[in-house]
Amino acid sequence: MHLALKILSSAGLLLGAALSPRAAAQGVTLGDPFVRGAPAQSLPGLSLLPAAPIPAGVGQSVLTQPPPAAPSSTQTTASTLPSLSTPRVYSEGSQTKVVYDLPTGVSYTLIPGFSGLRLDFRGLRAAPSITAQLGASVGEYRVATSPGGAQLSLATPFALGLRSGWRASETAIASGGRVLILEFGPAISGGALSSVRGEVRGDQVVTPVPTPPASAPVSPITLTAPGLDGGTGVSLSRSARPSVSSPTVSGPLGLADPAPGLNTGSPATGSGASQLPPGDAPGNASGPLPAPAAGLPGANDSDPNVLRGQASGVALSGALLAAPRIGKNPGVTRVVLDLPPGTSFVITPGALGLSIDLVGVGVDAQVSGAGSSGAVSSELRGWRYGAAGTRSNVFLMTASPLGLHSGWRSVFLPPASGSDRSRLAIDLSPAIANTTSLLPAERVLAAVPPVRSGALTFSGAALVAPSVVIDPGHGGRDPGAVGSVTEKAVVLDVALRVRQYLQSAGVTVIMSRDTDRELLPNKNADLNARAALGWSGAQLFLSIHANSMEPVNVLRGYGIETWWNNNNAASSAFATLLQNNVIQTTGAFNQGLKSSRSLAVLRGSKVPAALVEIGFVGHPVDGSNLLDNNYLERVALGIARGIREALVTGVGAK
Repeated sequence: MHLALKILSSAGLLLGAALSPRAAAQGVTLGDPFVRGAPAQSLPGLSLLPAAPIPAGVGQSVLTQPPPAAPSSTQTTASTLPSLSTPRVYSEGSQTKVVYDLPTGVSYTLIPGFSGLRLDFRGLRAAPSITAQLGASVGEYRVATSPGGAQLSLATPFALGLRSGWRASETAIASGGRVLILEFGPAISGGALSSVRGEVRGDQVVTPVPTPPASAPVSPITLTAPGLDGGTGVSLSRSARPSVSSPTVSGPLGLADPAPGLNTGSPATGSGASQLPPGDAPGNASGPLPAPAAGLPGANDSDPNVLRGQASGVALSGALLAAPRIGKNPGVTRVVLDLPPGTSFVITPGALGLSIDLVGVGVDAQVSGAGSSGAVSSELRGWRYGAAGTRSNVFLMTASPLGLHSGWRSVFLPPASGSDRSRLAIDLSPAIANTTSLLPAERVLAAVPPVRSGALTFSGAALVAPSVVIDPGHGGRDPGAVGSVTEKAVVLDVALRVRQYLQSAGVTVIMSRDTDRELLPNKNADLNARAALGWSGAQLFLSIHANSMEPVNVLRGYGIETWWNNNNAASSAFATLLQNNVIQTTGAFNQGLKSSRSLAVLRGSKVPAALVEIGFVGHPVDGSNLLDNNYLERVALGIARGIREALVTGVGAK
């Protein structure tokens, strides 16, 4: 009973916001203003219809419902249809079950996608509503009218495949009717079972995006987001400028299988799969990947996050802040605040999310404190409004801590044509890293003092330059993971940058490869040859790789992780220094240290050894990081700093 009251209360509050007079004046439809289709992306449009002027001194509540419209012939016909009953919701642990009673003659379509499940009912009527949270695995719940029926959206904090993340079934009940049972959870699989009489469509499941040949010109990634009136909005674009070349890929993109002729095992050691880092094992299923994330229009790479600003125009007395506009895409959620003229703002990132302080705009007493306390998406856990007079605060609760240049992006845009509202647009994703350019002073690595060696003279120890092995993974016929970039190319690019930093600091660098080639045609022999470079004459061994995940789990894979094995007592300390320095320099998501798998390239090395995964090639945001020259430079500098710290603190082999 308490849960039902909470659902009805949240639905009433948010329904009032959706039907506000101002929204009606702007021509906002009662449906979801953000198209969620895939592969077309669906960030919220940044254009706005003219806002209805607010008379001076009049505080118009955004929760007040408009006067009832005159009945139309369509409404009269719809009133004869059976109504959709309130669903029954059950939650246990991370699983949520939603049950609907199906009226006789009703048909429906189930459409899973990256933002949840959509149900299109035909032959019934429903009142538009929004509920903030249904259960542990179902966040925002929307009901909207559609011609001859209703459209329902159940948002999940994880992407749904055709058979993963959800299960649907029908069953008869004692009264003779039938019910539709929907189950959601990260471990649930099955999709629509055989008892389901409705149609299932997979048009919102993410589709492959081919990688262009290295010789082909790079084309901009462009999308057109819908405006709030349901029409065409602004086109957002960004040019993808990879700093590394990628091969032509004709099929679905995922983890590339070894090229023909590349032997991945040996009679002596068996398959090489068990000796490889996660995401590198041959035979992982290739499949569809989401498109790289489109950046905010007008964002400045030198300072991508706007922290303060003021809307143009003369402040309006009694101006009120409308609810945020929210759109979802694979791996990123966009929030747009429409600010009345004269409104100033200050943004403060923190461990729990973004705090946005506003001056010059109020929030109606009925709206103050309102928001969404349930998960809106994987990136946005909720939002909250607060106000005191003409000062307001918007708090966006995120799934991970935010830094000054990581976890979020923002841009402040002037009013669209015909509107007086400036637009503060914010993208949220834990995979967003620091892509600002390094200052000239930051590109200098302090000198590393020489080490003592008694192997080179007859008269005692001599001082020599420290030596480090750098191993760019894969190469030649072995491409590694393939997504937004090709692993073998991007890790070689970073390794060459690391070499330049270390050599300038007085370190001798031994490269396992400095061109696009494999060491040996047999995979296991190739790995052993790389590890053998860390047996004599070197203080440290580092292998550089890029990560990947199965397409069904690709949205869960982002950030940097460092692996170590018990080949040397100092390997764990070396891995820790690497991870800390790379995270500090890049602002990337910290996946931490890993040691649960025995890796041939590490266990075969005698000196302290580590393997760093610099990002996930298939994630729509992390893959974009790996296309960014500034990010790759920061990764290289972070690695070089970690190696230098290990050498000067005595972690390297003596």
